[in-house]
This record gives sequence, C-alpha cells and structure tokens, in this order.
Amino acid sequence: MPRFAANLSLMFNEVPFLDRFEAAARAGFDAVEFLFPYEHAPEDIGARLRASGLTQALFNLPPGDFAQGERGIAAFPERFDELKAGVDTALRYAEATGVGRLHLMAGLAPWDDPKAVESYRRAVTWTAERLAPAGLDLVLEPINGRNIPGYFLNDFGRAADLIRELALPNLKLQFDLYHCQILHGDVTVRLRDLMPIVGHVQTASVPERHEPGTGEVADFFLFDELDRLGYRGFVGCEYIPAADTVAGLGWLAAYKESAR
Repeated sequence: MPRFAANLSLMFNEVPFLDRFEAAARAGFDAVEFLFPYEHAPEDIGARLRASGLTQALFNLPPGDFAQGERGIAAFPERFDELKAGVDTALRYAEATGVGRLHLMAGLAPWDDPKAVESYRRAVTWTAERLAPAGLDLVLEPINGRNIPGYFLNDFGRAADLIRELALPNLKLQFDLYHCQILHGDVTVRLRDLMPIVGHVQTASVPERHEPGTGEVADFFLFDELDRLGYRGFVGCEYIPAADTVAGLGWLAAYKESAR
C-alpha cells in the first residue's frame, strides 16, 4: 500500500501550522509535506517532526512573492541570483527536516518563450546539481492552467522530455494524479510510461480537489496501480478537505481496509 503524506498547507487547517504535525500523527499519518516552511524557523519545524515521529516527504523551494501571485521564478533569467539564494535557504530547511526531495516551481510565463525555456532549463540544471551533494532529489511538477493560469510547465510530456534529456540522476518527475487528469486524462497509461522517472506522487479528487474517492477518477485503482508498478515513494495528499479534515479521512480507512 502506498505511503500517504498529509499536506499540511491544505489539511488540518483547523489548527495553527506548527500544531498540524501532531494533528497529522494523531490521525494516523507517518509522513507530511507542505508548500513552504519559510515563515517558521527550520529548527522549529524539525522539532515538531521529531516530536510527532513524522517523515518529511516534500516541500517547495522559495517561489518568489507567493502572496503577490508569483508561482516560481525559474523561468525568468533576471531572477537567477534570487533563485540561487532561495536554494541555499531551502537547504537549511532540508537539513533540519531530513527531507529527501524538493520541488522547483517554474513561474508564470509562456511555455514557448525561448528566453523562458532557456532560463528554466538553466535553473533546473543548476538546482539539481546544487542539491546533489546533499543527497536530495529535485522534482518538477506540471500544473494545470485552471488552478494556475499561465503556469510555464503545463504538460507532462514536456516535463518528461526535459528530465530525460538532462539525464541528471537526482532530477525526477512529480506526478500529481489530479493535474494529470485535468491536463491530459489517461492517467494510468501515463503512470506506466513515466514511472521510471517519477520521484513523488500527489493526489486529490477531480474536479473539486477534495478527498480521494469523491470525484470522477477511480483513485483507489490508481493507488493499487502504484503498487503494481513498484512505486515505493510517498503519495502526498494535496487536497482541500470538503469540511473538517479528520471527519473527511474516511477514504483513508476505507482504502486501508480494501487493500488488506
């Protein structure tokens, strides 16, 4: 059965961020992920992880000014020095949390702009090489234009082509089942094709991005498919609870029962 990681940016919002670690552990999770840790000291986050017995599965590198609508800066050549400084910041949090992979957001730029393409390629290469000595993977995630209009990396095929072309051993694909269904459909076949380069998986129901099992996709089938494909990484629960987080976790109990 896949190892599920609670996404603390979206789940357990009933309590302050630093209290969500304990809440996730009480709810039965043994791993967590989140978007960004940078509003809190790395030592504080590390302490909460250890106290709750949790594994940190993933978090994002600094994305620029997220509050002002930025969704990454990798596609902007004039932001390269800022990107490098952000990687150094993220490495301090990686050391404190023991995380094994970081996600680089691309930014809002036309996917066919030559300057953006070259900037993104440079940023991905530099970041992966910078993370390698620390034993960290860099993951790239295609994101659909409904949730983030204008996002540069909006195609699984282009992401896979870049990863395969660069052939950096610690550069992997972040395969979000939700984004794949919206962008392309045919999720199972894409999983089978791309599994050799997948470094992290995330899930949410389509179309409302709520709990697995509440939308149009057979989420439990896909979880079983991950097992059939030999995936041993985490599945990040990057969904928006329809109501109370804990009350909505019936899907997890039901899946565990079905997987016995």
